[in-house]
Amino acid sequence: MTDAKPPAHLRPARPGGVAGGTGTGRDTAGGASTGGGGAPGVGTAGSRRTSGEHARMNPAAELGFSGDPGQHGNPDDSMLHAQRVWDGTLATNRLDDMGVNTERQRVETKDVTVGVGLLVDGWPEDVRACLESIVAHTNARVLAIDLGNVDGAGDVLRELAGRYPERIAAWHVAEEPHWRGGTATWGEGRAKLLRLDESEVHVLMDTNMVLRGDALTPLVAEVVEGAVAAGWRGLEPSDGSVARTSIGIVPEWREGPGGAGPEWREAGPGRVRALTGGVIAVRRAQALAALPEDACYGAYADLELSLALRGDLIVPDDTPPVESLGRHDVPDGYLDRESRRNYDGVLRMLSAS
Repeated sequence: MTDAKPPAHLRPARPGGVAGGTGTGRDTAGGASTGGGGAPGVGTAGSRRTSGEHARMNPAAELGFSGDPGQHGNPDDSMLHAQRVWDGTLATNRLDDMGVNTERQRVETKDVTVGVGLLVDGWPEDVRACLESIVAHTNARVLAIDLGNVDGAGDVLRELAGRYPERIAAWHVAEEPHWRGGTATWGEGRAKLLRLDESEVHVLMDTNMVLRGDALTPLVAEVVEGAVAAGWRGLEPSDGSVARTSIGIVPEWREGPGGAGPEWREAGPGRVRALTGGVIAVRRAQALAALPEDACYGAYADLELSLALRGDLIVPDDTPPVESLGRHDVPDGYLDRESRRNYDGVLRMLSAS
């Protein structure tokens, strides 16, 4: 696999700030021709008016929008400008309500290659539900590595890869996951998936997550627009006013070898400091350089990845239809040790930023 080919369909990643659009998608020229033989309106290219048919005087009013085409007003009039902004917002909201925004995102991302990476390390029923939801609700290709066929989860992967060979690529290794005493770590497994994938956008997804609809298109659309990564849950450092953070880090963890660090609070929509939640879409080329390959377990590794990425991390305005099937429990001593280890890396990165 190679990374020599530049991503053909992604806009350059934004170095900072949140991109915003003011356009409404409406034909503000009223269908007027800008040259010979122009189309009479949006989506009507090639159509012709019948003899005796005239242009409508105020098509906006027929859609419930204000604005008399005969009242042009002073372009510098602030009230007129405010009215136009208001009308544009109403138009956009109504189009969104009709699902036009979602369809627009599908059109804009249809040529973008997307791969979903899964580490299969047990919980066979969750693996089945996760894989079937991806196949049912997306066109993305799945790349999955089975670590030791824990509790038959690898058998489920083999079955579904055989049923959907054009959608699921599976690799089976004898090494068991690190949390079970094996040698296969989270960081090494994720790095292999990124290198096996040739997609422009790579989705890091946990097998305890399922899609209840088209949850990937809004995330991929944000990446196409210039974000380096997008997810359905965002986090920001808090002021420490909460007794327990939303991601489960108790206050005494704030001091460690990496230094003092903040607690975290839920954040978004919009630009956030970190992404979490088990489903993160990221520019694959950037993820290769930012992934914490030394992480043995995945707890808080998404925070390390987020802080290492250079560019905007975005949570979409509308929460994608994603559902957690519940936490995958591992031995308490192991979870505590590896979680603290990963979070210490987060503290070091925060203190250096």
